[in-house]
Amino acid sequence: MKFIDLFAGIGGMRIPFENLGGECVFTSEIDKFARETYQANFKGEVAGDITKIKAEEIPGHDLLLAGFPCQSFSQAGLKHGFADTTRGTMFFEIARILKHHKPKAFLLENVKGLRNHNKGRTLKTMLNVLSNIGYETHYKVLNARDFGQPQNRERVFLVGFRKEDEVAYSFPVPPKIPVRLGDILEQQVPDEFALSDMLWQGHQDRKAKARAKGYGFGYSLFNEGSRYTSAMTARYYKDGSEILIEQQKGSNPRRLTPREAARLQGFPDSFVIPVSKTQAYKQFGNSVAVPVILALAETIVDKL
Repeated sequence: MKFIDLFAGIGGMRIPFENLGGECVFTSEIDKFARETYQANFKGEVAGDITKIKAEEIPGHDLLLAGFPCQSFSQAGLKHGFADTTRGTMFFEIARILKHHKPKAFLLENVKGLRNHNKGRTLKTMLNVLSNIGYETHYKVLNARDFGQPQNRERVFLVGFRKEDEVAYSFPVPPKIPVRLGDILEQQVPDEFALSDMLWQGHQDRKAKARAKGYGFGYSLFNEGSRYTSAMTARYYKDGSEILIEQQKGSNPRRLTPREAARLQGFPDSFVIPVSKTQAYKQFGNSVAVPVILALAETIVDKL
């Protein structure tokens, strides 16, 4: 099984398919820091901007993988078919490659909000485009916490197969194995990850003001016994507010370490992190949860 990895990030979608015997024959990622991490962990070159690469320059493949940004489509283009409908979006890049190569299957990942983006028109347009190209597409929201990760991370996944192959596909059943945050925390954490007195006070003040106004905004505090955290985002490097870890009494809470961030997303400890803490937090915050992809990969490979 040969596959390509588009909008590849740091390779979270690649790991499970390689573990199941697949061969990655092409990778594209525009961010130079993400490419640095990717190349520190995988063999082969990583191409840059996918909009600059012709479909015929991409090797033939059985499966297309892509975690792509969610963008609105031009309303003016909705009447004029696949090219004009989605031109200028990253989904267009996926569609043109699918149209040219016609791989047996694809797996796409996006934020949960894609389902309701632009009042549902974005997803409807995608499904219509994929159908016109020749694919039967299935979509579902899956949560990392249901697949053995202590993180409440919901993402929508689109799985498609060529209509001519008449594949009867079902999404994986979440095992819902109980987990706790302590399972992924490091035992010895340097003091540098603790919040400064000023930053911690700022968090508390903002939360108090939000509560006074009836809002639920503010930092989120977790400990070893927590069943799961809130979803880690690419902005985690700024102040860590969405996932703060309690420390012993008298000590300020701390951020996750980059290795803990990797574990929270299901990356193995052998995964190399060659970039700064700031870039690492961005990369893991943008990544997929590897165990969710593994469960999907098993069902897709089974059909292939």
